[in-house]
Amino acid sequence: MATLFLIRHGLTAQTGKLLYGQTSGVHLDHRGRAQAEDLARRFAPVRLTALYSSPLERCLETVAPLAAAKRLPVVERAELIEMDAGAWTGKHLSALRRKKAEWSIVQSQPSAFGFPGGEGFAEAQDRVVHEVERIARRHRRGRVAISTHGDIVRMLLAHFSGAPLDAFQRFVADPASVSVVEVARGTRSYLVLMNETGGLARFGDGAEPPWEASRDGRSRRRDSSSKLRG
Repeated sequence: MATLFLIRHGLTAQTGKLLYGQTSGVHLDHRGRAQAEDLARRFAPVRLTALYSSPLERCLETVAPLAAAKRLPVVERAELIEMDAGAWTGKHLSALRRKKAEWSIVQSQPSAFGFPGGEGFAEAQDRVVHEVERIARRHRRGRVAISTHGDIVRMLLAHFSGAPLDAFQRFVADPASVSVVEVARGTRSYLVLMNETGGLARFGDGAEPPWEASRDGRSRRRDSSSKLRG
Protein backbone atom coordinates (compact mmCIF):
# COMPACT_ATOMS: atom_id res chain seq x y z
CA MET A 1 0.00 0.00 0.00
CA ALA A 2 1.38 3.40 -1.00
CA THR A 3 1.05 6.28 1.44
CA LEU A 4 0.75 9.63 -0.34
CA PHE A 5 1.32 12.95 1.41
CA LEU A 6 -0.48 15.59 -0.66
CA ILE A 7 1.03 19.02 -0.01
CA ARG A 8 -0.44 22.32 -1.06
CA HIS A 9 2.20 24.98 -1.73
CA GLY A 10 2.78 27.76 0.78
CA LEU A 11 1.57 31.33 0.70
CA THR A 12 2.50 33.78 -2.02
CA ALA A 13 1.81 37.50 -2.10
CA GLN A 14 -1.18 36.84 -4.39
CA THR A 15 -2.72 33.79 -2.73
CA GLY A 16 -6.47 34.31 -2.49
CA LYS A 17 -6.37 37.49 -4.58
CA LEU A 18 -5.56 36.39 -8.14
CA LEU A 19 -6.38 33.30 -10.13
CA TYR A 20 -2.84 32.75 -11.37
CA GLY A 21 -3.37 29.24 -12.74
CA GLN A 22 -0.27 27.97 -14.52
CA THR A 23 1.56 31.29 -14.38
CA SER A 24 5.26 30.77 -13.75
CA GLY A 25 7.49 33.09 -11.72
CA VAL A 26 5.14 33.21 -8.73
CA HIS A 27 7.30 32.69 -5.63
CA LEU A 28 6.58 32.12 -1.97
CA ASP A 29 6.57 35.27 0.12
CA HIS A 30 8.13 35.50 3.59
CA ARG A 31 5.15 33.69 5.11
CA GLY A 32 5.36 30.90 2.56
CA ARG A 33 9.09 30.48 3.09
CA ALA A 34 8.48 30.14 6.84
CA GLN A 35 5.78 27.56 6.10
CA ALA A 36 8.24 25.61 3.92
CA GLU A 37 10.78 25.48 6.73
CA ASP A 38 8.09 24.38 9.18
CA LEU A 39 6.90 21.72 6.74
CA ALA A 40 10.34 20.09 6.85
CA ARG A 41 10.17 20.00 10.64
CA ARG A 42 6.67 18.48 10.56
CA PHE A 43 7.99 15.65 8.38
CA ALA A 44 10.91 14.88 10.69
CA PRO A 45 9.47 11.52 11.92
CA VAL A 46 8.46 10.38 8.42
CA ARG A 47 10.79 8.25 6.32
CA LEU A 48 9.95 9.32 2.79
CA THR A 49 10.60 7.15 -0.25
CA ALA A 50 10.25 9.82 -2.92
CA LEU A 51 9.24 13.42 -3.50
CA TYR A 52 7.31 14.68 -6.52
CA SER A 53 6.24 18.20 -7.44
CA SER A 54 4.43 20.41 -9.87
CA PRO A 55 7.06 22.24 -11.93
CA LEU A 56 5.87 25.69 -10.79
CA GLU A 57 8.18 27.62 -8.49
CA ARG A 58 5.74 27.97 -5.61
CA CYS A 59 5.46 24.20 -5.30
CA LEU A 60 9.18 23.52 -5.72
CA GLU A 61 10.07 26.16 -3.13
CA THR A 62 7.59 24.68 -0.66
CA VAL A 63 9.35 21.32 -0.60
CA ALA A 64 12.94 22.50 -1.08
CA PRO A 65 13.71 22.43 2.69
CA LEU A 66 12.00 19.04 2.96
CA ALA A 67 14.03 17.63 0.08
CA ALA A 68 17.23 18.90 1.67
CA ALA A 69 16.35 17.44 5.06
CA LYS A 70 15.46 14.03 3.57
CA ARG A 71 18.27 14.10 0.99
CA LEU A 72 15.82 13.29 -1.77
CA PRO A 73 15.65 14.66 -5.30
CA VAL A 74 12.48 16.47 -6.29
CA VAL A 75 10.96 14.80 -9.34
CA GLU A 76 9.04 17.37 -11.38
CA ARG A 77 5.94 16.11 -13.13
CA ALA A 78 4.05 18.35 -15.54
CA GLU A 79 0.82 16.46 -14.82
CA LEU A 80 0.83 17.81 -11.24
CA ILE A 81 0.60 21.42 -12.42
CA GLU A 82 -2.28 23.74 -11.55
CA MET A 83 -5.30 23.97 -13.84
CA ASP A 84 -4.95 25.96 -17.04
CA ALA A 85 -7.29 28.89 -16.33
CA GLY A 86 -7.14 30.13 -19.93
CA ALA A 87 -8.56 33.63 -20.35
CA TRP A 88 -9.19 33.85 -16.61
CA THR A 89 -5.48 33.59 -15.81
CA GLY A 90 -4.25 36.55 -13.77
CA LYS A 91 -7.74 37.90 -13.09
CA HIS A 92 -8.70 39.21 -9.68
CA LEU A 93 -11.03 36.81 -7.92
CA SER A 94 -13.23 39.71 -6.88
CA ALA A 95 -13.83 40.49 -10.57
CA LEU A 96 -14.46 36.85 -11.45
CA ARG A 97 -17.17 36.61 -8.79
CA ARG A 98 -19.11 39.20 -10.75
CA LYS A 99 -19.38 36.76 -13.67
CA LYS A 100 -22.48 35.44 -11.99
CA ALA A 101 -23.54 32.78 -14.51
CA GLU A 102 -20.06 31.27 -14.94
CA TRP A 103 -19.14 31.62 -11.27
CA SER A 104 -22.34 29.83 -10.24
CA ILE A 105 -21.39 26.84 -12.39
CA VAL A 106 -17.87 26.79 -10.93
CA GLN A 107 -19.32 26.65 -7.41
CA SER A 108 -22.25 24.29 -7.94
CA GLN A 109 -21.35 22.08 -10.92
CA PRO A 110 -17.63 22.33 -11.69
CA SER A 111 -17.75 19.08 -13.65
CA ALA A 112 -19.65 21.02 -16.34
CA PHE A 113 -17.25 23.97 -16.45
CA GLY A 114 -14.17 24.67 -18.55
CA PHE A 115 -12.09 27.82 -18.35
CA PRO A 116 -12.41 29.83 -21.59
CA GLY A 117 -9.43 28.83 -23.69
CA GLY A 118 -8.19 26.62 -20.86
CA GLU A 119 -8.91 23.39 -19.03
CA GLY A 120 -12.07 21.87 -17.64
CA PHE A 121 -12.35 20.61 -14.07
CA ALA A 122 -13.14 17.07 -15.21
CA GLU A 123 -10.17 17.14 -17.56
CA ALA A 124 -7.86 18.39 -14.82
CA GLN A 125 -9.03 15.76 -12.36
CA ASP A 126 -8.49 12.98 -14.90
CA ARG A 127 -4.99 14.28 -15.58
CA VAL A 128 -3.85 14.45 -11.99
CA VAL A 129 -5.56 11.26 -10.83
CA HIS A 130 -3.88 9.32 -13.63
CA GLU A 131 -0.47 10.70 -12.62
CA VAL A 132 -0.91 10.14 -8.88
CA GLU A 133 -2.13 6.59 -9.41
CA ARG A 134 0.93 6.00 -11.58
CA ILE A 135 3.13 7.29 -8.75
CA ALA A 136 1.32 5.01 -6.29
CA ARG A 137 1.94 1.98 -8.52
CA ARG A 138 5.60 2.87 -8.80
CA HIS A 139 5.94 3.11 -5.00
CA ARG A 140 3.58 0.34 -3.88
CA ARG A 141 5.02 0.18 -0.37
CA GLY A 142 6.44 3.67 -0.28
CA ARG A 143 5.76 6.94 1.48
CA VAL A 144 5.64 9.65 -1.13
CA ALA A 145 5.29 13.42 -0.76
CA ILE A 146 3.57 15.24 -3.64
CA SER A 147 3.71 19.04 -3.83
CA THR A 148 0.94 20.59 -5.88
CA HIS A 149 -1.89 23.16 -5.83
CA GLY A 150 -5.01 23.79 -3.78
CA ASP A 151 -7.68 22.77 -6.26
CA ILE A 152 -5.56 19.83 -7.42
CA VAL A 153 -5.26 18.54 -3.84
CA ARG A 154 -8.99 18.90 -3.33
CA MET A 155 -9.82 17.08 -6.57
CA LEU A 156 -7.56 14.24 -5.45
CA LEU A 157 -9.21 14.11 -2.05
CA ALA A 158 -12.62 13.93 -3.70
CA HIS A 159 -11.48 11.11 -5.97
CA PHE A 160 -9.76 9.00 -3.32
CA SER A 161 -12.64 9.42 -0.85
CA GLY A 162 -15.21 8.42 -3.47
CA ALA A 163 -16.88 11.81 -3.62
CA PRO A 164 -18.12 13.21 -6.95
CA LEU A 165 -16.15 15.99 -8.60
CA ASP A 166 -19.04 18.39 -8.00
CA ALA A 167 -18.40 18.01 -4.25
CA PHE A 168 -14.67 18.77 -4.38
CA GLN A 169 -15.20 22.34 -3.18
CA ARG A 170 -16.25 20.92 0.19
CA PHE A 171 -12.72 19.69 0.87
CA VAL A 172 -10.23 22.12 2.41
CA ALA A 173 -6.53 22.40 1.59
CA ASP A 174 -4.86 25.37 3.27
CA PRO A 175 -1.47 26.68 2.11
CA ALA A 176 1.34 24.35 3.22
CA SER A 177 -1.20 21.79 4.44
CA VAL A 178 -0.66 18.05 4.24
CA SER A 179 -3.38 15.52 3.46
CA VAL A 180 -2.68 11.80 3.52
CA VAL A 181 -4.23 9.03 1.46
CA GLU A 182 -3.35 5.36 1.31
CA VAL A 183 -3.74 3.67 -2.05
CA ALA A 184 -3.93 -0.11 -2.22
CA ARG A 185 -3.88 -2.34 -5.27
CA GLY A 186 -6.97 -2.08 -7.41
CA THR A 187 -9.32 0.77 -6.62
CA ARG A 188 -9.28 0.71 -2.82
CA SER A 189 -8.07 3.88 -1.12
CA TYR A 190 -8.34 5.50 2.29
CA LEU A 191 -8.43 9.14 3.34
CA VAL A 192 -6.26 9.09 6.48
CA LEU A 193 -5.72 12.78 7.21
CA MET A 194 -6.91 16.05 5.68
CA ASN A 195 -5.57 19.59 5.86
CA GLU A 196 -2.94 19.08 8.57
CA THR A 197 -1.16 22.38 9.21
CA GLY A 198 0.79 21.60 12.37
CA GLY A 199 -1.68 22.56 15.06
CA LEU A 200 -4.95 24.18 16.03
CA ALA A 201 -3.69 27.73 16.54
CA ARG A 202 -5.55 28.97 13.46
CA PHE A 203 -8.84 28.36 15.29
CA GLY A 204 -7.87 30.45 18.32
CA ASP A 205 -9.46 33.79 19.17
CA GLY A 206 -7.65 36.66 17.47
CA ALA A 207 -5.36 34.34 15.52
CA GLU A 208 -3.67 35.75 12.44
CA PRO A 209 -4.94 33.56 9.61
CA PRO A 210 -2.17 31.69 7.77
CA TRP A 211 -4.71 30.88 5.06
CA GLU A 212 -6.10 33.27 2.50
CA ALA A 213 -9.44 35.00 2.90
CA SER A 214 -12.56 33.35 1.62
CA ARG A 215 -14.06 34.48 -1.67
CA ASP A 216 -16.13 37.22 -0.06
CA GLY A 217 -13.13 38.59 1.81
CA ARG A 218 -14.16 37.37 5.23
CA SER A 219 -12.18 35.06 7.49
CA ARG A 220 -13.00 31.42 6.91
CA ARG A 221 -13.73 31.07 10.61
CA ARG A 222 -16.95 32.93 9.79
CA ASP A 223 -17.42 31.58 6.26
CA SER A 224 -15.87 28.27 5.33
CA SER A 225 -16.28 28.70 1.56
CA SER A 226 -12.93 28.46 -0.18
CA LYS A 227 -12.79 28.28 -3.94
CA LEU A 228 -10.22 28.50 -6.75
CA ARG A 229 -7.24 29.17 -4.57
CA GLY A 230 -4.23 28.29 -6.73
